[in-house]
Amino acid sequence: MSAYNKYDNLGDRLDAAAKARKAALEKFRAKPGPDDPAVIARMAELKAVADAREARMAERRAARKAEEARLEAERQARLAAEKAEARARAQREAEAAARALALAAKQKADRDARYAARKLRQR
Repeated sequence: MSAYNKYDNLGDRLDAAAKARKAALEKFRAKPGPDDPAVIARMAELKAVADAREARMAERRAARKAEEARLEAERQARLAAEKAEARARAQREAEAAARALALAAKQKADRDARYAARKLRQR
């Protein structure tokens, strides 16, 4: 017997191949069929796992949608608050500008009155 070949002649190789085919066929026949209770139980178990996974995924999707809705509501509230603040700031600035304009008009009127009084005294 050589180091590389387990079988020295063709008959030995053919016998070994036939035994391997027979063993593979026996292994295949030994497997339970689709109507076997063990196979049915295993399929039911796999379906339960898949259903539980789908339920968890649906729960995560619902939680993600709820979080997105909450964030959108916060964003809308923040935008509304910013708009209200901008309106209030614009109103305050307009009032300040009106007061500054009124003050400038009053100061001009006072200055004109002093100028007129001085002109009257000089005559």
